[in-house]
Amino acid sequence: MATINELTPPYDVGYFVGSLSADSINRLLSKALIRLAPEELRFTEISIRELPLYNRDLDGDYPQVARDFKAEIARQDALLFITPEYNRSIPGALKNAIDWASRPYGENVIARKATAVIGASTGAIGTAVGQQHLRSVLSFLNAPQMNTPEAYITVRPGLITPDGEVTDAGTETFLRGYLEAFFEYIERVLTVVPKAR
Repeated sequence: MATINELTPPYDVGYFVGSLSADSINRLLSKALIRLAPEELRFTEISIRELPLYNRDLDGDYPQVARDFKAEIARQDALLFITPEYNRSIPGALKNAIDWASRPYGENVIARKATAVIGASTGAIGTAVGQQHLRSVLSFLNAPQMNTPEAYITVRPGLITPDGEVTDAGTETFLRGYLEAFFEYIERVLTVVPKAR
């Protein structure tokens, strides 16, 4: 088990993009976040695309894709969820991924990891309701959550370029602040709940 003195950056942050769409504005947002993040954070996308639908009948013999998925999560120091809102809730693909990560009972790899939630939408409320549903799920899974700052991003055409550059100075400043806060939160969580190295 790591000691507090061993908890030094860079920290590995696994991130999930809740949309499967190649043109997802949340995928654009993920690129922007990586560009703006402190150098102490090292990002790896954890893909949810290849996972089959979760079925409890497979708990005794997880498919390899699900075992690999869980192993990748287990390697991370923290998790970032970047997700749209579908029908006032979280996308089915993301919920399915969380179900794989947290099953079978007693093998939840999300537990005790620092987490943060952010989302982008073209609508005025910017994924606020979907994020609340996701936070409820993460609470049940014993995942410490950064509660503030909250981040509901309303995306207009041209706000984020295809390579992840944010064209609005106010939005860029906000996202930098969000990521700095997440870095500080990860440090606090790892101090209290050190990760085995």
